[in-house]
Amino acid sequence: MSLAIATCQPTASSDARTNGAEVRRMLREAAEAGARLAHFPEGFLSGYAVEDVASWDDVDWALVRSELEDVAAVAGELGIWVVLGSAHPLTEPHWPHNSLYVISDKGRLVDRYDKRKCSHTELTRFYTPGFEPVVFDVDGFRFGLAICIEINFPNVLAEYDRLGVDCLLLSAYPVDSIFATKARAYAAIYNFWLSLSLPAQATHLFHSGLIGPNGEVLADVGGEAGLVVGALDRADPALREALELARPWRTMARAGDIYQERRVTDERSRVRTEL
Repeated sequence: MSLAIATCQPTASSDARTNGAEVRRMLREAAEAGARLAHFPEGFLSGYAVEDVASWDDVDWALVRSELEDVAAVAGELGIWVVLGSAHPLTEPHWPHNSLYVISDKGRLVDRYDKRKCSHTELTRFYTPGFEPVVFDVDGFRFGLAICIEINFPNVLAEYDRLGVDCLLLSAYPVDSIFATKARAYAAIYNFWLSLSLPAQATHLFHSGLIGPNGEVLADVGGEAGLVVGALDRADPALREALELARPWRTMARAGDIYQERRVTDERSRVRTEL
């Protein structure tokens, strides 16, 4: 009925060795606090293009891979799942994907999400888009993955609702504060938890944390580098309306049958220009 996850807010850099060490440090802190999953920001391990990386020629891909392998080893040692942002290199001359690696509590890379809705700058200078949603299950909870500006595309969020996610893991490197309002709105609209992870450099806009299926912030990292552990708790009385009433009813309403079966043939309904 309950699952603890750590939403992480590390300080980002262009150095994969520094970033990898910070991931592993935070994994140990998260595991000690009882988290089963740790969630990290967009592009964190490799460095995010534009903000941390001016050119892919500057990235030591062998080092990024080595750091990722070390992160996976620590995840297996601690028995904790990891969702970690990084660029994922493709075969030259293709640009990398902007990705989220999914590492299991056995220390294995079990999936990878590639950002589908890349920004104009990303698409024309840095990244190759992906095309598939990704979901995975941990201890009876289903997670979906999205990255940054995908919050602006309702079809992305609606797709994860149809796929039955309990929690959306949204990794970002945001540039405006309205982003957090959108995240809370979509959590409340689709009645799922939403973990929002961003680097410490962006905390002047808003903070990383866990949003509940009623749109309320349940856990907040605060304005400094760090992490917060929040609970996905199906038994929380404050979430009963969102989880047990609103979500199933809205699923039926979106399907539309409850409206179609009450459609009537009535001249007073058809004519819209008479009182």
